[in-house]
Parts: sequence; structure tokens; C-alpha cells
Amino acid sequence: METLRKHDKLNRVEKIKLDRHPLEVREAIIQTYSQRGIKAMDEVPGEVERLKWVGIYPQKQGGDAFMMRMKVPGGVLTPEQAETIGQIAIDFANGPIPNPHFGNNFLDLTTRQDIQMHWIQMENVPEIWRRLEEVGMTTVQACGDSARNVLGCPVSGLGHDEVIDAFPVAQAINDFFTGNREYANLPRKFKMSVTGCTEDCAQAEINDIGLLPARLPDGTLGFNLRVGGGLSDGPRMASDIDVFVRPEQAVELTRAIAQIFGELGNRENRWTNRMRYLVQELGPEGFREELAKRAAFELTPAGEDLTKHYRGDHVGVHPQKEEGLYYVGLNVPVGRMSGEHFVEAARLAKRYGGEVRLATDQNLVITHVPEEKLDELLAEPLLKRFSPKPGAFERGIVACTGNEFCRFAIVETKIRAVEWAKEMDERVGDVGQDAIRMHFSGCSASCAQPQIGDIGFRGETAKTKNALVEGVDIGLGGSLGRDAAFIDWVEGAKPADDVPDALVAVFEKFKEERRDGERFHEWARRRPNKELRGALRSAGRNRGRG
Repeated sequence: METLRKHDKLNRVEKIKLDRHPLEVREAIIQTYSQRGIKAMDEVPGEVERLKWVGIYPQKQGGDAFMMRMKVPGGVLTPEQAETIGQIAIDFANGPIPNPHFGNNFLDLTTRQDIQMHWIQMENVPEIWRRLEEVGMTTVQACGDSARNVLGCPVSGLGHDEVIDAFPVAQAINDFFTGNREYANLPRKFKMSVTGCTEDCAQAEINDIGLLPARLPDGTLGFNLRVGGGLSDGPRMASDIDVFVRPEQAVELTRAIAQIFGELGNRENRWTNRMRYLVQELGPEGFREELAKRAAFELTPAGEDLTKHYRGDHVGVHPQKEEGLYYVGLNVPVGRMSGEHFVEAARLAKRYGGEVRLATDQNLVITHVPEEKLDELLAEPLLKRFSPKPGAFERGIVACTGNEFCRFAIVETKIRAVEWAKEMDERVGDVGQDAIRMHFSGCSASCAQPQIGDIGFRGETAKTKNALVEGVDIGLGGSLGRDAAFIDWVEGAKPADDVPDALVAVFEKFKEERRDGERFHEWARRRPNKELRGALRSAGRNRGRG
């Protein structure tokens, strides 16, 4: 992939990537940094930045503490893989002071079907890699300016609402890009999703590439293509560029799009160099023309789009395609589990079912459970803690790492989100729908995807009468699927301590005004923002604070 670049115009990270290929940091960790310590990285300019290409980030705490991210293509884990991951957390994710809510030795399930751990020491990285490789896993390109983990429906191959099993396609795409030096130096991160179900489980609209189930007039099944979606600053829904993709063409298609991004993407300004800006610049027709020049097959016009709606989660007990088998979705509020609990999930999958699968909402699924063993599984202690029958707010709570570990986050998210969800379930009760999706990001980077939640929170500094405190911007009315739309940011810089009362006031109004069968995001969209803002502020006035 030939890329013409003027060195003097490149941003700092691009110059680092040109000076030394980022994937070379892996061998340096094994041979040097794990043995001599992280000070040895000072001898190689830009080496800390290159750590991202092997799934490692410096933590906010500095020193020899790192976050490590593991890729799980399509979210599918064998029991052996899940057990290995849990044991790694037990052995190596050891913080000096336990978290007051979550303790120590924990891991985080992410919105991209990855797993993250904290407090990893560089000296232990080669041993962690050895264990992962023994069970067919890697951290390579879990981060960095390259193809990230490929998303899929967490029950791919199992669900009744599936048109085509997309997991083999997601796996093939992942295998092509992982470790591929030619496509490991893109202008920015490159996110892909592939789903064959009709419920938009892999969130195609907010990925750089989204493949959704489709059918040609002659009955051929495959995928329609979306490109250029994303969140953070400048959120954008992916564009339909009128392309149908057969399963056997998917790897070549994604390769060709990566080539476009590598050649035409902005390498000067890291704030405007995500692929969605390139799609916006070229327009859907222009992007399709560039794709036609690079793809090794003639582009076929899009087929019938078979997506019906956005499902959101897989929590609960559900029948599989195979008669007599079920999958059980466990609710893991904010995605955080101890290593011991993850090992236990692996044990349960091995004893009762087949696999542990990670969902895009930070929850997990145990598959292939025989009907005669369901009651026994549901009685296991782990399912008391991570319930398949949670309250609506606990079921929908998603949170990023927050300022506990992240250098960019403004506020603490994980503990606060868990407490808010529990309080809302207690105070509001039944809201007439299974889940209220509350997504909490500690800054504007949107790692928790607040723009697609029923309620979105974005970390901010808030001012009270006496001090500056942690606060949030509050948005309402987001969703994906056929009625996809981002939230409207309704209230700014709300002190975090005031949020539960404000939300209770909004849901009281929702219960009073909702129409038959109306969901929260639908109600929020038809109410004027001024009205919603007034409801959020009314709690403070009612307490005499306004």
C-alpha cells in the first residue's frame, strides 16, 4: 500500500510510526523492556506510543502500571480461553489499593467485545502473552492506528433472527489484519462490525465499516455495506454506499477500504483524521468510486436490507436454533468482574453449555445450555450476582474506565454508574420496557457510546455555590436500528450528586405522558428539549436549590 506523505506536515504520531514500524515494539518488550524495565524505552523515541499496537496503554498512575487489552473477535470465547483470561487477572491485575466497590484483580468487558485489565507490570507481559497464545488469543492491534477487534452478534450461529452466520466472516477479517504490517499503519483506529442477524447487534451505524445482512433479488445472501460511522466529537451515522458483499468477498472488501483510508486519510491532524471525515469529504458516491478502483472484484449494487430493529442486549434466557438448547445472558453492570468470577463463568460454560460470549453492552452470554440443566444453571451463585433478570436500569448501564485509570477522563464513572442504576431501579421501578440504556463516558471520547443511549452522560466540571465538582452533561433520546438517531445534549455540567434526583423527575414525567407502547427514547424525541431540561432541573428547585 503506497502512501505519499510529506514528513514535515505529519502530526507527531505519524512521524513516530514512520521512524519505526509500531509492530516492532512486541519483540522489544520480550527481549528488552520486560527485562531491563520501562526506563529502557527512553532510549527509543516514541516507543511508549507504539505500545498501543500490542494492546498496552500507560495508566493514569504512571510508573510501571499499564492497561492491557485483549481482542475477542465476534466476542466468542471457549471455556479454556475464558479461564485463562480470568486467571491472568487473578495473577497479574493487582493494584496497590483495592477499588472500594470492585476490590482487586478485576477485568473489564468493553463495548467492542474486548477485555481490559489494569495494573499490568511490564515484566509480566511476556508470560501473559505466552498464556494467551497457548489458547489462540492475542493483544496485537487491540489498540493503535490499525484494524481493531471485529464486532459481531454475540449469539452468531445461535439466534432465531439470523439470516447468515457472520462469525466466520468476522474471524477471517480479523485474521487478515492482525499482524499485517501493510495495514497496521493507518491514519487512526479502524473499526469494523459484521452481523448476519436482523437486530443490528454489531452496531453497524457507528463503525468505520459495517456489514449488515442483505439479500439480492436472486436470493443470494450476504451483506450490505455501510462506511464512515463513529462517535466521539463529530458523531456520524455510517453511509450506505450501495454495495452488496458476498461472504467470500468480505476480506478483500475490508482490505480495499483500509487501502483507501491509508492512502487518502488525513495524516496531518489527529483530531479530524477518522475515516468518517474522509467519507464526509468524498461523499458516498465518491467513496464508492475509490472503492471500485481498489477492490479485486466488480462492485454489486446493494440488496434488500434485512435489518428489522436494534435489539440492544441479550440478557435473559433465550432458545437457540437447535431444539432443546438455550443461551443465558448475564447482566454485568458496567462490565466489571473479578478474575475469580470470570473463571467461574468459564467453569459454568464448560459444565452446562459451550462458550462464553461477550456482548457489545458489556454483558456476557453462556451458550448451548440443555433445557434440562437450565434450572440448575440459574441457581448457581454467579447468576445471583450477575443476574439474567435485572432491573431495567441495571440492565442498561454502560460505563467507560473513567478517571480511575484514564488520563483523559474528567470524572469517576464505574462506581457512580452502578450506584445510579441501582438507585433508579429502586426509586423509579417498572418503566414498561426491559432496559433503559444509560451510557456514561468520563470525557468527550465516547468510549461508553453515550450518543446512542436512552440517556447519555459525558464527564464535565460543574460549579456549585461553594466549589467546582465532578459533573456531567446529560443527553436524551438516542438509539440505533431503523429509527437510529443520536441523543440531544439537553443539560450541561450537572453536578454528579444531583443526577439521580434529576433522572427521577424525568421518569415521573415519562410515566405520566407516554403513549401506549412508547419507549423512552421515542418519548424524549417528541418532547421539546426545553421541556426536558426543565424536568431535569425541577428536582433541584423542588428541594429549594434552584
